[in-house]
Amino acid sequence: MSVLSSRLKEARLRAGISQEQLGLEAGLDAMSASTRMNRYELAKRVPSPELVERFAKVLDVPAAYFYAADEETAELLLAFHKMRTDERTRLLSSIRKP
Repeated sequence: MSVLSSRLKEARLRAGISQEQLGLEAGLDAMSASTRMNRYELAKRVPSPELVERFAKVLDVPAAYFYAADEETAELLLAFHKMRTDERTRLLSSIRKP
């Protein structure tokens, strides 16, 4: 299983939606949404970057999350995504300080 496919399934399950529902909300055709999502999650097909962006929007995660090579990075991306703008600004300021 690829990183993208496992993170896609993980995010979908965390959101509590079916493969078909995710596919439909991301704009896939109703006749093939479930099948296509199943193939993406099994790494039998790879979604286009544009489709990954749509999945991210539906699942409320950053698109980069699907490509994070390790769990720590994936967790950081999710945490940063959920922060308010002022929290992000403060965090980035503290990281950038010499």
